[in-house]
Amino acid sequence: MLVILSKYLYNEFMEKFCIVTYGCQMNVHESEKLSGMLLDFGLQETLKPTNADVIVFNTCCIRENAENKACGNIGALKGYKKKNPNVIIAVGGCMPQQKGVAEKLLDKFPFIDIIFGTQNLYLFKQFLQERLNGKKHVVELEYNSPLPPENFEFNRDGKDDNAYVNITYGCNNFCTYCIVPFVRGRERSRLEKDILEECKQIISEGKYKSITLLGQNVNSYGNDLKDGSNFSKLLKEIALLPGDFKIKFMTSHPKDLSDELIETIATTEKISHDIHLPCQSGSTKVLEAMNRRYTREHYLGIIKKIKTKIPDANISTDIIVGFPGETEEDFQDTITLIKEVKFSQIFAFIYSKRKGTVAEKMEGQVPILIKRRRVNEVLNLQKQIIKEQKGK
Repeated sequence: MLVILSKYLYNEFMEKFCIVTYGCQMNVHESEKLSGMLLDFGLQETLKPTNADVIVFNTCCIRENAENKACGNIGALKGYKKKNPNVIIAVGGCMPQQKGVAEKLLDKFPFIDIIFGTQNLYLFKQFLQERLNGKKHVVELEYNSPLPPENFEFNRDGKDDNAYVNITYGCNNFCTYCIVPFVRGRERSRLEKDILEECKQIISEGKYKSITLLGQNVNSYGNDLKDGSNFSKLLKEIALLPGDFKIKFMTSHPKDLSDELIETIATTEKISHDIHLPCQSGSTKVLEAMNRRYTREHYLGIIKKIKTKIPDANISTDIIVGFPGETEEDFQDTITLIKEVKFSQIFAFIYSKRKGTVAEKMEGQVPILIKRRRVNEVLNLQKQIIKEQKGK
C-alpha cells in the first residue's frame, strides 16, 4: 500500500528520520527496509536521534542487555520529545512483539507514538500516516503472519559491499533458551524465484561483492514449501547467476547441515568458505536440555566432514555459558570442544533468562559470578587459539 504524506504535515513537521538498530543481521536488514520506506515517504536520514523528526528503535530481545540498552535510549528522549512534541518516536522489532511488553512500554514511556512488531514491519508507512492523522498511539502487532509482500523499498547503503537477502522468516526449532519463535513466528520460506529475482537486482547494481542469505535456520529452507526446494539447490541456483560476487549465509543449525550442503559449498566456487555453525555447548547433556537435537559427537562429526571437504573453511560459532544445570564438568566439555575444533571466531554469551521460554523456569540456575568466570575463560582460550594460529 502506497501512503501519501500530506504536504502540510511534511513541510510543517517532518524532514529527517533516524533508525537505531539493535541485535542481529536480520534486524540490520529490516532497518534497511524501514529506511527505504521512510525515504520513499519523503524524509532524509540522519544518524543523530536528536536531529530527527521521526525516530525508530528497531529492538532486540534475545538477551536482557539488549532490552535494557534500548529502554535506556528510549527514556533518554523524554526531554527531546517534550521540547519537540511533533517528533514521532516509534518502537519496533522483537522487543514489543513479546506478549504484554507493548503495554509496559507505553506505561513507562507514554511519549512513544507507534509500536509495531517484526511481522508487520512492512506496514510502517501506514502506521506513521495514522499517527500523523491524529491517532494518539498506534499499537499494531501481528502473530503468525504470512510472508510479507515482495515490493519492499530497500535502502542498502553498501558500505561494506554486502547485500542481505532474506530467504526465510521465523523459526521452528524452539530451543529452550530462545524467544525467537515466539516473536518472529513459525518458519516461512520465500519462493526460490523471488529470491533469485532479488539477487539479480542486487548484482545488476554492480556495487556489492557479496550476497548474504539470512534465516534463523538457513539449512531448513524450503521444508515448508513442499515443492522440492532446499538450501543446497538454492545456493547452486544463485551461484549460476552471472556476475562477480560471493555467496554467504547465516545462520546454520547443526541438526540440518547435510552432507549434500557440505559438498555444494566445497564444489561451488562462488560460495564463501566462512561457515557460522552455532554449537552453544560442548556437553551433550546441556545440548539436550537446550533442545538442540544433536549431540557433542554429532557436532564434531560435522566439523570433521567440513574440514575434510573444505580444508580452508573458517568455522565460527556461538557459545552460551551458564545454562541452567550446567555443571563444571559440562563446562569443561565446552572447553575441550573449543580446543579440538579451534574455531576462527567465537561469540560467547552468558545465559540470560527470557520470559516465556522453557529454560526460564528450569532448576539449577547458575550464579552470575560463575557465569562471568566461565565466559571469560572461553574468551581467553579463544584469544590463545587465534594467537597460535597467527604464529603458524
